[in-house]
Amino acid sequence: MASKYWRFTKIQRPLRFMEVCGTHTNVISASGIRRLVGNTVKLISGPGCPVCVTAQKDIDWIIALAQKSDVVITTFGDLMRVPGTESNLEQEKACGADIKIVYSPMDALMLAQKTDKNVVFIGVGFETTAPTIAITLIKAKKQRIKNFYLLPLLKLIPPALRKIAQDPRLKIDGFILPGHVSTIIGSKPYEFLVKEYLKPCVITGFEPPDILEALDNLYQQVKSKKYYVAIQYKRCVEVHGNLIAQNLMNEVFVPTDAEWRGLGIIPNSGLKLAKNYENFDVRQYYQITIPEPKRNFCRCGDVLLGLIVPSECSLFGKKCNPTHPVGPCMVSSEGACAAYYKYEH
Repeated sequence: MASKYWRFTKIQRPLRFMEVCGTHTNVISASGIRRLVGNTVKLISGPGCPVCVTAQKDIDWIIALAQKSDVVITTFGDLMRVPGTESNLEQEKACGADIKIVYSPMDALMLAQKTDKNVVFIGVGFETTAPTIAITLIKAKKQRIKNFYLLPLLKLIPPALRKIAQDPRLKIDGFILPGHVSTIIGSKPYEFLVKEYLKPCVITGFEPPDILEALDNLYQQVKSKKYYVAIQYKRCVEVHGNLIAQNLMNEVFVPTDAEWRGLGIIPNSGLKLAKNYENFDVRQYYQITIPEPKRNFCRCGDVLLGLIVPSECSLFGKKCNPTHPVGPCMVSSEGACAAYYKYEH
């Protein structure tokens, strides 16, 4: 495979390609692709981990909600050890909070049917997760379930990519786009990256040969100066995406401004509940005030933006490690810091 990339040595400077998806980051680190391309291509991790981009104040809000005696928190496992300002969900569970790991929002709905407590599903995720949450809420509405709620913290990838493409500090030469998200939304929502910012893009799968093929395609686009959104992941992704999933999302959610860790508030980059489903928003029923998060010198925000690689954070591998994480990028299975620590530290 290495011989295929001899031509990268003929470029005048290292090409900066951002892999947006956290799963891609893990595959790149685990398979040695970063070492394979050497100094000719700089692979930069982007904001492709939904747990990692969740704002610190949102994490603190979830922890405060978990302390309510009439609430059952349901969440995916990655969120359990994400540090809040003073605690995390794992610690709150150890102290008696009713917190359960589920494998789908439908599991949370089934739990609500068996308890008198208010069951809250923590809606952290991208476009990949949104349709399953949408269909769960549609079912809850039809069944008139009154004790099931959502904390909507869902994020949309294309608006975040616009902000990254606009940032003069990053100088991104091309994007390796996420396969899972693109299965839902297709390739068209990324076309602005080509038309407005002249950035070559490839939607790719999650095997090492997929990523190598994507890198070759990006290089060819840069070399020819003919930019487009390529679909390497043709076995799963179509130009228009999954229209059924999109219709479910559009019925239940509407775009809203959202705060991303490291990127700040990005217009229309989040999803809130549409008018007919607003009664499922848990924030309407619990008024929680939290103090401003304390600074802990974690640089997860800079990692998510691509300003630094994890090893350039002074806490990495020292105060911050998988056993004692300081930031979410060291906790999540899709976090860049966790991948670097496991495979490249």
